[in-house]
Amino acid sequence: MSKKRKRNPALETFLDWVESIVFAVFGVIFLFTFVFRIAIVHGISMNDTLYEGDVLVISHLFYTPEPGDIVVADSDVMDDIIIKRIIAVSGQNVSIDCENGAVYVDGDLVDEPYVSVRSFDRGSFDSKYYNESTDRYDYQVPFGNVFVMGDNRDHSTDSRAFGFLPKEEIVGRVIFRAYSKTAAAGKVK
Repeated sequence: MSKKRKRNPALETFLDWVESIVFAVFGVIFLFTFVFRIAIVHGISMNDTLYEGDVLVISHLFYTPEPGDIVVADSDVMDDIIIKRIIAVSGQNVSIDCENGAVYVDGDLVDEPYVSVRSFDRGSFDSKYYNESTDRYDYQVPFGNVFVMGDNRDHSTDSRAFGFLPKEEIVGRVIFRAYSKTAAAGKVK
């Protein structure tokens, strides 16, 4: 005749908790490895949308770059992680009028409510894109690239200076501000 072992309810409860915690930790690791990532804003190039020290949640799963998206990129040219807004994608034409601070994509004026100062420091442009006949800077975005700019235009090093950003350098799209000393947490537009 075999003796049945008595089960210790406190031990079973403890083991259930340990199992739950282990699964939760692995779930979080999985999510932040394959679905979401964290980025922290350094600099003022995206003011008044993003601010120094903002903690951002980004996603790269099934992402296709679109104009208006704010992206985090590991830029080879800048040798740094950058956060910028996509203005145009492959095949689109960008024209920038420095006099009135207007940006055109494929001839249409881009509505940019996120830009507070509509001026451009001509020193932030690569002169090879200058079109003397129109007094504009003209770009045609090549295949596999995007054209990006910071929202704080006079304080941003972006495609105007370093050229086009290859899509493969995009780490992900900003989807949420998790923390900020300056602005409310929530969805970023």
